[in-house]
Amino acid sequence: MKNLLVSFLSVILISSCFKDKSKVHTYVVSGSQSSIEWKGSAPDHFHIGSFAVSGELIGDTNGNIQNGSFDIPIASIKNFDLVDSALNKQLIDHLKSPDFFNVVLYPTANFKIEKVSPAHESSSQSNHIISGVFTMLGKSNTIDIPAKVSVNNDVITTKASFSINRLKWGMNSFNDPEAELYILPDIEIKLDITAKRK
Repeated sequence: MKNLLVSFLSVILISSCFKDKSKVHTYVVSGSQSSIEWKGSAPDHFHIGSFAVSGELIGDTNGNIQNGSFDIPIASIKNFDLVDSALNKQLIDHLKSPDFFNVVLYPTANFKIEKVSPAHESSSQSNHIISGVFTMLGKSNTIDIPAKVSVNNDVITTKASFSINRLKWGMNSFNDPEAELYILPDIEIKLDITAKRK
């Protein structure tokens, strides 16, 4: 009788483990439905554009994200505000140069999620705080992103607006307020990520 009870409890334990594991799923970022928009500003003008993004989220069927990682190919950078093709190319080439992203040495930026917590004050703009390590130009810093995370029919969408200080990642060019060209330290970022369950 004792052995039978032990066996019964073991089956329940094993079954519960498999049940818990079945709740965890991988959500793959849809490149065609996702983007990272950027805005870089000087005191008298600004430029806006985007990057492509790829990656995966690990979460449950309720959309609770446990971890994940995003890769941003720097060569995918685009500009939206310069309609002149020659000026547009000149800006993109400059942004890829050692003055900014140094794409030859650092072709990819990465964000690795370490923690996702409910926002203390949920709003229409954000209901979670996504914390993780952002690596760019070979330097890594922890950032917290207020985000709106939603789940619908095995699809997780994440939208967020925030800023990062480029100086923390060693992007120090045009940082003198007295110089002819001065670029503000903060880069505005807008995330629009759609990830579909495998």
